[in-house]
Amino acid sequence: MQFDFSQEHRLFRDSLREFLAKEIEPIVDEKEKKGPLTKEEVLDLYAKFRKLGIGYDPESLSVYFEDPFYYGIASEEISRVWASLNVVLGMSFPVVFVNLASEQTKEVMMPKLEKNQLIGCLAATEPEAGSDTTTMKTTAELDGDEWVLNGTKTWISNATIADIALVVATNKETGMQDMFLVDRVNSPFETSELHKIGWRASPTGEIYLKNCRVPKENALSHMIQKALSKGELTEALPIHSGITKLYAYMSPLSAVFCMMRSGMALMATGISQAALDASIAYAKQRKAFGKPIGKFQLIQDMLYKMVAITESSRLLGYKALYLVSKGDPQARLMSSLAKGYACEGCVKVTYYGIQIHGGLGLSDEYPLERYFRDARVMTIPDGTTEIQKLIVGRELLGKGFSAYS
Repeated sequence: MQFDFSQEHRLFRDSLREFLAKEIEPIVDEKEKKGPLTKEEVLDLYAKFRKLGIGYDPESLSVYFEDPFYYGIASEEISRVWASLNVVLGMSFPVVFVNLASEQTKEVMMPKLEKNQLIGCLAATEPEAGSDTTTMKTTAELDGDEWVLNGTKTWISNATIADIALVVATNKETGMQDMFLVDRVNSPFETSELHKIGWRASPTGEIYLKNCRVPKENALSHMIQKALSKGELTEALPIHSGITKLYAYMSPLSAVFCMMRSGMALMATGISQAALDASIAYAKQRKAFGKPIGKFQLIQDMLYKMVAITESSRLLGYKALYLVSKGDPQARLMSSLAKGYACEGCVKVTYYGIQIHGGLGLSDEYPLERYFRDARVMTIPDGTTEIQKLIVGRELLGKGFSAYS
């Protein structure tokens, strides 16, 4: 497969790199050490990224998500500078469904969305249901014109600052899963903050849903079906047609994960590239035994492994996005393969980076320890590496060989 960016892709990447170098790199260390970003800080960053056409407002969305490669480039480049920021931006995607929601949700949320000032989160994981998404205890019960949601969600990125949550819940009547758009104004919910080894500037928390009433129209299945029946899906949700095609082959959650896991692979690639760049520079500059350490064979061996993993991760990530753009059912296999390989790979790459830097690699005055902490988180969210292996196995062998059913 021949792969190269178009001129438009390169211009987007170069503009983003210039912006990140000028606006983001100088503040990363200070912000990261303070912990989770506040809502005000996030909204300020959203406003800055909108100028680059990165966002979920209708104007940005029609360009940014019309070509999944823009999403991939942004995931890689932003993560190369600051992984936490990519999580904050990327996990806000549920806000795109506001335009399909009930009138009361649109009334309070669309004005914010149109300014790219709306923060979202995906609420899937539960205290007793992480990798096993088939045993969700959060329930949805229809009561008149409203769904009543009850349950707890945990390890949710953006939970504490989100205006909108896309909640995975089980229909009590049918036993089937669906996703429900919950806006915090009309359907308030409580949250609490969680702390973690990496992605420290990304707010993470638990969500508590207690008799949370949501309009009937805010069930994702209802929103999609209604828009399809009216022929308005493309107009209301201006994203690449390949993404919506995936719904014909898999559940809505699996289709969402295809995009997310491809992005995670490229996020890991960005972290790997940052560690590789720093290690190359250091190997040229640092001297030991009277010569630059880059002349030592074992240093070059580590650099070889680092670049092999980084380049392989990049190619897998963009191939997954290519399949997503085609609406190819193989996108499920490839996105899981890319996510598993790249995320495990960036742990190895950042490990080698610290080893090359020696004692300085352990210092929080250098970014290597942050790269390593961020990399270690990558193997868990959106399905652990072990789950990615099982998905790939099931996709290769067929339904009868599923290891988790």
